[in-house]
Amino acid sequence: MADMPLVHAVNVTKSFGDNQVLKGIDMDVHKGEVVCFLGPSGSGKTTFLRCINQLETINGGRIWVDGELMGYADKGGVLHRLHDKEIARQRREIGMVFQRFNLFPHKTVLDNIIEAPVQVKGEKKAEVTVRAKELLERVGLADKPLAYPGQLSGGQQQRVAIARALAMRPKLMLFDEPTSALDPELVGEVLTVMRELAKEGMTMIVVTHEMAFARDVADRVVFMDGGVVVEQGDPKQVINNPQHERTQTFLRRMQSEHEQAVAAVADPLGLTQDS
Repeated sequence: MADMPLVHAVNVTKSFGDNQVLKGIDMDVHKGEVVCFLGPSGSGKTTFLRCINQLETINGGRIWVDGELMGYADKGGVLHRLHDKEIARQRREIGMVFQRFNLFPHKTVLDNIIEAPVQVKGEKKAEVTVRAKELLERVGLADKPLAYPGQLSGGQQQRVAIARALAMRPKLMLFDEPTSALDPELVGEVLTVMRELAKEGMTMIVVTHEMAFARDVADRVVFMDGGVVVEQGDPKQVINNPQHERTQTFLRRMQSEHEQAVAAVADPLGLTQDS
């Protein structure tokens, strides 16, 4: 049903030892929606993303993706953990792009992209190869199928990682700070690909510090801190006129860091500083 959320999370909790990282997260993400998560390091953003994809096991609550309970079977109100094979089946419906590119260094770009559809889904190599080349063109790397990751820039490697995730034909794409490991001049080429995916209607949950991307592309911005959702809503409202003090403090710090970075690029040797 079109009005049903693709992702439905209810009272999700997650702890690592005595450290409770998620403290009861409720979240719906609808098909075709782009939701950007903002917040300081340690606020729980990445952990929530990893819980959706079952890379982390939740301690409490429930998460459904496209109506299917993730990681568990509900038998009479009692949750039973699924076998690894079933969890892997659920996970292959979700694409995830990490901070680090995690490409196989000994495989070509093309082989990196076709690996999972062939090995995990059992698709025919010839058919997947055609799709992989189309995806490379889509991310602006049509001339790189035979290159190895070590021959590519960081931005190019991240675009390959996006193509690799798309090759599985996911119903949901998760991005965990996909530009944080890139040099500033390479960030734009990755964000351009993500903007195009959003225009095409891909459902996306993005953990990011790229405020302009969140403001311009997201349907909704969620600010997390201390394992809870502090504030969420229209991107321009949350970013330009945050209501909560914690959101205001975070955005002021982000703005200050951005201005410092811009100044450093404009004057790398600090020649305009007072002596």
